[in-house]
Amino acid sequence: MANFVTARSGGLRTALRHLGAGYQAAGHEPVLVVPGAARTDEMTDQGRVITLPGPLVPRMGGYRVLLDRDRLSATLAALRPDRLEISDRATLRWLGRWARRRGIPSMMVSHESLDGLLRLFGPGPSRRVGDLLNARTAADHDQVVCTTGWAAAEFARLGVQNLTQVPLGVDLDRFTPSNYEPRMRTLWSAPDDVLLLHCGRLAPEKKPRRSLEALAALRKSGVPAVLVVAGDGPLRIALQSEAADRGLPVRFLGHVGDRSKLASLLASVDMAIAPGPIETFGLAALETLASGTPVVVSAESALPEVVGEAGVAVPGEGPAYAEAVRTLLSRPEAVRRAAARAQAERFPWERSVAGFLEAHGASPLLSADRTAVTCSPAQPPVQSMSWSEPVD
Repeated sequence: MANFVTARSGGLRTALRHLGAGYQAAGHEPVLVVPGAARTDEMTDQGRVITLPGPLVPRMGGYRVLLDRDRLSATLAALRPDRLEISDRATLRWLGRWARRRGIPSMMVSHESLDGLLRLFGPGPSRRVGDLLNARTAADHDQVVCTTGWAAAEFARLGVQNLTQVPLGVDLDRFTPSNYEPRMRTLWSAPDDVLLLHCGRLAPEKKPRRSLEALAALRKSGVPAVLVVAGDGPLRIALQSEAADRGLPVRFLGHVGDRSKLASLLASVDMAIAPGPIETFGLAALETLASGTPVVVSAESALPEVVGEAGVAVPGEGPAYAEAVRTLLSRPEAVRRAAARAQAERFPWERSVAGFLEAHGASPLLSADRTAVTCSPAQPPVQSMSWSEPVD
């Protein structure tokens, strides 16, 4: 079950799809329950997927949330899960206590930094509030899983013992340098232009304006850069107006729903900018690396752990990102693209699935002569279940 999931895209949606498919391939029976406009129940390649009615979250770009605890409880009672995987530390944290009363092991996956989110509202009591909520989260669940050391730090600081670190992964077959498409570049830039990409939701916490500032600084220094923005969100209109007022060459593509087109886009740009300061992993950045494209990231986030030497991490605002772009441009193109791909190859989804199953204490059930167990909506026995929240 996953709160704050859109029907179209998002890092959380991608992670849930790959984890579910991996659990199913290992012989388990995953069930994912997400909010939607109406109740649905279907079998998919990632297992059984149930949607329950949930209201839209205002100004969040299509995210829905499940608020009806009675409906959730009834759904769980009917499913009789062996384990719960809970990722929403806000609206679904109560499920840890629900599971413990029934003797069901529960695992909370921390896809966001509570420290980081509270920091957006300014200094003051944010650290104390975050520590209190994180301590309660750890106490309410049998296991807490974080995807990076950066994300785990706010729990480790409290001495949390039931803490595990498991990275997410990337589809290395879909996102590959072979998707490079020279003709795509001609849609937005001249042959000698430096083509930059900002890929992500256009929301305040993602700091997309830093990418515009980087573009402005590059052009001011004589670098013929062009920025392509793939993504939508509440700041899109304001960013479009600012780019037009400043005469900046920015191409706003909106949501790119075609995964093949997205893969070609990621492989065809010169580099990407991921300026969000509270990213706990960064699936979009990892998909970009797998496509052979280096990424400039915020040093305030977990992304330096993910991009390694294949990118550059910078503090501060747009001008620092412009300098990092120039640093990457100074490296031979073949070298920087090879480094990006090599870094991404350290994160196959198989590794992530194995790590999550180990955290559950659930080994793969398949032997060489067995096939995965599936179940129809009329046959509800379940062995694992996912509950989730927003990620990059």
